[in-house]
Amino acid sequence: MEYLISIIKIIIAVSIINVWLIRFKKPTTWRGNNAGNMKEEFKAYGLPEWLMYAVGTLKVFLSLSLIVSIYFRELEIPSACGIAFLMLIAILMHIKIGDPIKKSLPAFIFLSLSLFVALVQ
Repeated sequence: MEYLISIIKIIIAVSIINVWLIRFKKPTTWRGNNAGNMKEEFKAYGLPEWLMYAVGTLKVFLSLSLIVSIYFRELEIPSACGIAFLMLIAILMHIKIGDPIKKSLPAFIFLSLSLFVALVQ
């Protein structure tokens, strides 16, 4: 089970880092309100630009912390719970602007995987 948890941590972290550092300025199928980039997406949610940078910093930090938790287990639960909380907020933002449910699929998957990591010992 330990190897499975480590693989899930890496999948979560790499996916989040990809969204926030590599695909930040690019359109994706999953962006809220068909936004062309992260700034447009946060604008569609009615959120300020400074919050976008704060959320991005927090998500990247928690992702890196989740990877580090492979070796330092005391970081596992706070990192996974932090990511789960942010994914729940992402789902609520999609609902707020009336996006189809499928737009929330990545956030739901990472919410579920994060909770699995946090709860399965």
